[in-house]
Amino acid sequence: MAMLLKNRVCAGFPSPAEDQGAQRIDLTQMLVVHAQATYFLRASGHSMIEAGIFDNDILVVDRAVKARHNHIVVAIVDGDFTVKYLYQRAGRIKLKAANPTFAEIVPKEGQTIEIWGVVTASIKRFGA
Repeated sequence: MAMLLKNRVCAGFPSPAEDQGAQRIDLTQMLVVHAQATYFLRASGHSMIEAGIFDNDILVVDRAVKARHNHIVVAIVDGDFTVKYLYQRAGRIKLKAANPTFAEIVPKEGQTIEIWGVVTASIKRFGA
């Protein structure tokens, strides 16, 4: 288990140090709401970079959450997994990338799109 410090880290100008209070945390407890329905998947590719999801990030996916418009979802399109924004309006559904170089996925006649789960968090590692 890791330690969570009380103070926040300034991402702008430095601030004076605060008391170094700490408590133990469990990342699973912080990130997982429905344990029996939660999976970890590794992202591949660059279609969601503007949403902060990069190649090799680990996605926390909760299958118990009901997917709604603008959720980031893992979907199965013709048997292949993909992660995209869910667009749901007026009975229409499509999957939208968070990178303008990727086309939307609009279901074609006979095409199967299944919303597999909702992405609730993304975990990334840096060079350390």
